[in-house]
Amino acid sequence: MTNYKFILSGGGTGGHIYPAIAIANELKLQFPDAEFLFVGAQDKMEMQKVPQAGYEIKGLWIAGLQRKLTLQNLMFPLKLATSLLESRRIIKQFKPNVVIGTGGFASGPLLQAAGSAGIPTVIQEQNSFPGITNKLLSKKANAICVAYDNLERFFPKEKIVLTGNPVRQDLIDIESKKDEAIAFYGLDPNKKTLLVLGGSLGARRVNQLIEKELHSMLTQDVQIIWQCGKLYFEDYKKYNQQYVRVVDFIERMDFVYAAADVIISRAGASSVSELCIVGKPVIFIPSPNVAEDHQTKNALAIVNSKGAILLKESELDSQFSIVFEALLKDDGKQKQLSANIKKLAMPNATKVIVEQIKRLL
Repeated sequence: MTNYKFILSGGGTGGHIYPAIAIANELKLQFPDAEFLFVGAQDKMEMQKVPQAGYEIKGLWIAGLQRKLTLQNLMFPLKLATSLLESRRIIKQFKPNVVIGTGGFASGPLLQAAGSAGIPTVIQEQNSFPGITNKLLSKKANAICVAYDNLERFFPKEKIVLTGNPVRQDLIDIESKKDEAIAFYGLDPNKKTLLVLGGSLGARRVNQLIEKELHSMLTQDVQIIWQCGKLYFEDYKKYNQQYVRVVDFIERMDFVYAAADVIISRAGASSVSELCIVGKPVIFIPSPNVAEDHQTKNALAIVNSKGAILLKESELDSQFSIVFEALLKDDGKQKQLSANIKKLAMPNATKVIVEQIKRLL
């Protein structure tokens, strides 16, 4: 049996890293003797998260362009040239059969080098509005796995495969874990649980909102799991109390989703895909600070199917308490949102992506 080799590259945020790990795990199931190498950006979170998942990773000296003129931007051409050279060296040494990119700074030079060396490449685009790296790479890619319809505006139509985003397989059946999850967090089984997700690094504006609304929420007989992010944990841990669990990072996503009755979340692509599978009522608060405002576009893809509520950051002060209270009191609305968002789930995404990769072997 051929001993296949795969290089995966994706990073910068959990939204790029976890899909790459999920794809590697599925490939490993199907090819137990395969060799894997990850390539990430030095100093980014993939340098910790990938080894924790049991894979080797090499770091490139690469970073994205800032929106204003900075020293970082002046260094960008040098970093890019260095990363391209290093990517070529990695590919020459490792000799992969296929290279898979899930987005983030490092995947650019790596997939560019792989394409130039004649090695098949697969792009996995998580967002409804692709980033500039994947748009550039798409011309040479063999397959482009996407999670949303209508991406032929950005990519060659004949290469697009609608697969959905890879998600953690332990989210498929969370209902059976509800009692265990409530006990795990020491919560009251008779109260409704609100889950607040700000992404792996945290979301300043969401945290400010929860801090401002905390007293009002608790008077509505709600208990809260508040993931504030590691950047903000020191500021908000003081709110830890009987009915408020403040955490920086969540290891057991299946438990928090199982415990939740209502969810407030950013609209990163991976989060949106997970929330479709989880099927709970969601209020999306997209980050306006991400490239091309793609979180708003991700959220709108769900909202337009009547599967979630969308609140812009600019509307929070005037609208949030009204919208939240109305949703909390309306069980019918909660059930309707749950049913509609669940229809958009693609639970087999990882397997479908791996089928695309296997075609290139």
